[in-house]
Amino acid sequence: MAHSISRAVLAALVCIFTSLTGCAKDIPVFLPPDQRAVQNNEMPWPKNQYLALAYHDVEDGEADQSYVGVRTEHLKEQLAWLHANGFQAVSVDQILAAHQGGAPLPEKAVLLSFDDGYQSFYTHVFPILKAYGWPSILAPVGIWLDTPRSQKVDFGGLPTDRDRFLYWKQVAELSRSGLVEVGAHTDNLHFGAIANPQGNQQPAAASRLYDPKTGQYETEASYKARLSKDVQEITRKIRQATGKAPRVWVWPYGAASGTALKIVADNGYEMAMTLVDGGATVDDLMDTPRLLLANDPSLRNFSNAISGMQRDPTMRVAHVDLDYVYDPDPEQMERNLGKVIQRIADMQITTVFLQAFADPEGDGLARSVYFPNRHLPMRADLFNRAAWQLINRTHVDVYAWMPVLSFDLDPALPRIERWDPETGRIAPAQGQYLRLSPFDPKVRQQITEIYEDLSRHAIFNGVLYHDDALMSDFEDASPPALAAYQAQGLPGSIQQLRADPETMKKWTRYKSRYLVEFTQALTQRVQEIRGPQIKTARNIYATPILEPDSEAWFAQNMDDFLAAYDWTAPMAMPYMENVPHDQADAWLDRLVDAVAKRPGALKKTVFEVQARDWRTDTAKSDPDHIDSHTIAHWMKRLQLRGARNFGYYPDDFIQDEPRLEIIRPALSHAWYPY
Repeated sequence: MAHSISRAVLAALVCIFTSLTGCAKDIPVFLPPDQRAVQNNEMPWPKNQYLALAYHDVEDGEADQSYVGVRTEHLKEQLAWLHANGFQAVSVDQILAAHQGGAPLPEKAVLLSFDDGYQSFYTHVFPILKAYGWPSILAPVGIWLDTPRSQKVDFGGLPTDRDRFLYWKQVAELSRSGLVEVGAHTDNLHFGAIANPQGNQQPAAASRLYDPKTGQYETEASYKARLSKDVQEITRKIRQATGKAPRVWVWPYGAASGTALKIVADNGYEMAMTLVDGGATVDDLMDTPRLLLANDPSLRNFSNAISGMQRDPTMRVAHVDLDYVYDPDPEQMERNLGKVIQRIADMQITTVFLQAFADPEGDGLARSVYFPNRHLPMRADLFNRAAWQLINRTHVDVYAWMPVLSFDLDPALPRIERWDPETGRIAPAQGQYLRLSPFDPKVRQQITEIYEDLSRHAIFNGVLYHDDALMSDFEDASPPALAAYQAQGLPGSIQQLRADPETMKKWTRYKSRYLVEFTQALTQRVQEIRGPQIKTARNIYATPILEPDSEAWFAQNMDDFLAAYDWTAPMAMPYMENVPHDQADAWLDRLVDAVAKRPGALKKTVFEVQARDWRTDTAKSDPDHIDSHTIAHWMKRLQLRGARNFGYYPDDFIQDEPRLEIIRPALSHAWYPY
């Protein structure tokens, strides 16, 4: 019996040893603490950075969240905590001076702001600020302060006692104190207005209104006229009350509009404030993020939120196809959307990459889109509602996922053409996406106009540029492309461009940069309409990261992407690259390691794993969905290797693929351990 036990123990030890040695090469890299990336909140305070805080009403008793109230005692505790921890309130004058190259802001600067114009600012807040000698911003809504004493204030549809709000005489007194900067919170645009056919009420200052009677959206001219009138009116009222022209614009609900922002700037405003979390900088005053103090936070929650504003952002993504949501039956489509909303809420992630174009055939060619536009059929006016519901019900950032070149526009427009080295024939490229040639001015104009129309007809947080922005080492051979090469001093044929290694290198770099510059031009136009708060991400294939010389096959370069976009999104999809299952971990490790070689790159990179297996030779009973445990394992593998930001594509909410209960612990930013 003892002999049997010994043999069993020996066998177990051999098994353990064999397992360990077999897996040794796959053990994630261990970095000593002194070699690990340092979080922003652990680094010295950046020069001329400040934190902006957004308060609303302040009440002695229960803090009414209809008015985003904070208890007086909590406000006192929060300001005392800031003071005790070395924070120093700064004024708009100090920020403007630093912006213009004057005295820098003190370390741990904080900008205090109070929205809406509540009476409590005069009775509760100002005495406390005066005791500290701390400046602040007061941003009232003009029409609310205009309301006669005998009437109720129409607070976004909620009748409210007039005495809850300040009077202009008190605003004038506060302005004279020298501690209060009076900003503008619009004159009469702090309400929700119908902004799509489904009846969503969206911020009136940032949305093109929708008329259910006519079925039409507000024109650009009407929107500009409406905003101009409002800006001029509140500017006049503040100047009349204080004797000073207002310099700070505060967006209702934090929802910005680039079109309106230009009007604001033309009327003399020098700073505009949103409700986006994060540190603010004097370099970009017209896109000032603020932390919203909602739900009457305790001191612990307040201090955690302040620390969180200084941390590097973390992105956890689900990539959602609206093609799954679409249904010719509007009621079924609405049920489908409800399922997506609930699923994303349950998932507790940070971001959704949301399809804005239609691709029911799955070939990547946008033959129609999900928003009104000038050039393509609209399959359904769906993106506006889906993005708004996701943002407001699940509290995620929504990036509009859009092609760069794969639009089914006028057949007369030039497509990217490929030179065949065997026959010398030039024809539209096959095997890749059918893409328009970006070297043609009319192509660029029409694609830009599609992006403009998207920006006017929806509120969203960013743009994801699809992986169709690529060119092989035999593309583009279309006439406008060849003319563009010659204008750069390069040969005018693909054969000549490929004949010399140095020439081919220059040609490759030119194409890579050209695609980046085209997307940057699209970004600029989106931001001009939607606002400077819009972020960008772009998909990149894994091969140009793992094998930099393969840039020639894709016209994609990791360093270009890191410099040009807020987020670079590698397609961390081993099966798509025909990596065997038992080598997928090692392949993912290589991908993360290749990114990590670039200082700070992991902070700007979000890895997308695949949730479907698109290979035709798979032997699985279900060749589409990858096992949810495998996807969760890949995500954990990425994280253990050093990746902070990751997600998956695509999400199939209809079949619960990947399985929510399996994927959530690996993906959610709210799951512990993190």
